[in-house]
Amino acid sequence: MKSAAAIMSGLTLSKSPPRSAYLSSYSPHRCFSFFSLSLPIYRSLNSMKRPPIHVSHSNPMFIVRNSSSSSSGSSSITAKPSSEMRKHHNGSSKGLDRDQKLTALRELFGKPGINIDAYIIPSQDAHQSEFIAECYMRRAYISGFTGSAGTAVVTKHKAALWTDGRYFLQVYPVLSVLYFFTFQEKQLSSSWILMRAGNWGVPNTTEWLNDVLAPGGRIGIDPFLFSSDAVNELKEAVAKSNHELVYLYDVNLVDEVWKESRPMPPNKPIRVHDLKFAGVDVSTKLSNLRSELTNAGSSAIVISMLDEVAWLLNLRGNDVPHSPVMYAYLIVEINAAKLFVDKSKVTPEVNDYLKKAGIELKPYDSILSEIKSLAARGAHLWLDTSSVNAAIVSTYATACDNFLEGLGNNSKSKGKNLSGAPSAFCKSSPISLAKAVKNDAELEGMRNSHLRDAAALAEFWSWLEEEMSKKTVLTEVEVSDKLLEFRSSQSGFVDTSFDTISGSGANGAIIHYRAEPESCSIVDTQKLFLLDSGAQYLDGTTDITRTVHFGQPSERQKECFTRVLQGHIALDQAVFPENTPGFVLDAFARSSLWKVGLDYRHGTGHGVGAALNVHEGPQSISFRFGNMTPLLKGMIISNEPGYYEDHAFGIRIENLLFVKEVDTPNRFGGITYIGFEKLTFVPIQTKLVDLTLLSAAEVDWLNDYHSQVWEKVSSLVEGSAREWLWNNTRPVVKP
Repeated sequence: MKSAAAIMSGLTLSKSPPRSAYLSSYSPHRCFSFFSLSLPIYRSLNSMKRPPIHVSHSNPMFIVRNSSSSSSGSSSITAKPSSEMRKHHNGSSKGLDRDQKLTALRELFGKPGINIDAYIIPSQDAHQSEFIAECYMRRAYISGFTGSAGTAVVTKHKAALWTDGRYFLQVYPVLSVLYFFTFQEKQLSSSWILMRAGNWGVPNTTEWLNDVLAPGGRIGIDPFLFSSDAVNELKEAVAKSNHELVYLYDVNLVDEVWKESRPMPPNKPIRVHDLKFAGVDVSTKLSNLRSELTNAGSSAIVISMLDEVAWLLNLRGNDVPHSPVMYAYLIVEINAAKLFVDKSKVTPEVNDYLKKAGIELKPYDSILSEIKSLAARGAHLWLDTSSVNAAIVSTYATACDNFLEGLGNNSKSKGKNLSGAPSAFCKSSPISLAKAVKNDAELEGMRNSHLRDAAALAEFWSWLEEEMSKKTVLTEVEVSDKLLEFRSSQSGFVDTSFDTISGSGANGAIIHYRAEPESCSIVDTQKLFLLDSGAQYLDGTTDITRTVHFGQPSERQKECFTRVLQGHIALDQAVFPENTPGFVLDAFARSSLWKVGLDYRHGTGHGVGAALNVHEGPQSISFRFGNMTPLLKGMIISNEPGYYEDHAFGIRIENLLFVKEVDTPNRFGGITYIGFEKLTFVPIQTKLVDLTLLSAAEVDWLNDYHSQVWEKVSSLVEGSAREWLWNNTRPVVKP
């Protein structure tokens, strides 16, 4: 357990509790430190008139602002083509151009009560969501960079954007050996400096600020945009140059620039996730969580991650693109549970469902009041400070201090022990791991949804190859939208699980490329074409990448593709002791590339939710060895090695796998050995494979995989799609 002071070490708090008059509405990994590319955001559109701007210089006080939308949501589930969504997104940014936005932002730096030298603008919403509602896309609005990961920092004379290898070519068409670039951009204007995060010699955000600002500078942040851990880390880092962290809690400076053109917060209805897909009812899940609380000596827990709320309650929403979640908080106590959500999203069916489960509905904007109430009642509160925003943590810390001060001022309480005093238990959320280990029903739903998805992809690839043979001119966006059309015809389809990456030629080298209607390329039959896509179904979530060539690939392309395939096969066939963390397996996927001095700039595998977020933790397979989460039976992980030749082509092969126990002839040390079973069944283009590089065992793997694809998917397609599937699953022979 931690005291209030321990919780908030590094934060300066006011002596009075945070005001709640303006309370407002997630590498793929769920926990981000300040030095990572993505930071938690806490804010929603405040439709009320703001109070006068005020900053407490020595004792910043945290408040949360209120937001509401008058529009009512529709209960229908729809998915818009990428082209339509992007036109809408671009339309919402009308008004100031990118340089004018920077000018307007800097003009606010010197306003009374602000007086800052720099301002940090992270990416996420309050719940650390990877995909966020449009009204929270502040970093994208101010910088023009639309990638999902990145951090912007603006000083009085400079503006810098930190992003990683997935996006380097998206922000600039030409790379340099330097860590910054000031030439012609794709998405950034020349006023912005691109920082290639993670590369040798590239400073992180605080190192850069400590370098460019004179000692004693004032660095502004909106504290609602950061987790408690992130704020503590940030404050400690900037203090090295005697900089002051200024908490601008009454105003978000980007919102002041965005003004009326800022989109309204989402307001769409919640639905019940069918028990046949969930596998475990909400009462059982709550009972299991309460046992965890009891064992830890806690009496309550705050749950702020949107997918954790959705999974625990067997609810799904439509507030966030690509992720079936709703904006909500959940507090679970030993004998009670309260869901903090915009009640206009709660249908009569959902309302009855929650009542039967013993879950009380509370307004979203009453979360801080309840936090203070927990402290007043002497709660031992479980807080995941890596994800819970600083406003909630600071409110609880202040309320704990007030409780203790009250005891000290009460003469009757003097000399008594503090066993009834509130305290905090700071630890990762227990729901994260429970959600990651899928039950039988969730795995069955994932299997079934992947087969329907495979049928849609067979129809799509059959169509696309036919169009290419007819020399039909198609853009990357048109191809992406056509894939959505095929997927939409499958039963249980809800939405895409992320923005489709449709990259022809050099665009395929941009790891998280996003084709825009006004600037995308034509799909060229003489170039490699990379397609990374996924879908949300009622019973599961898919994510698949295939790389193809519609003409004759070069020997270089075939060698690179084959080495990526060898890494994919090596990981797919891996057998390893239980409790092995994912980073141990990362080299399996890179070894063949390493042999010829090649590599790729992203992780090899991420967790995937069951009818939830396409990227979920805590598990991963990555060269970043800090994640010690073991791969456990029932977890789902992606297998997606790649290779990217800047300005030429990109290659990636991705399947989803689930972890299962493997029957080995020996069990050294008496432990269990585990491996993987495939969920994805879509052909891998053999034209791109240099069979002379493959071993006999690797050829057998490829043929066996294609045999399974035909067996599992052929009955789900007909006509030209079935013919395409047959032609693309024929055995190959090693020369």
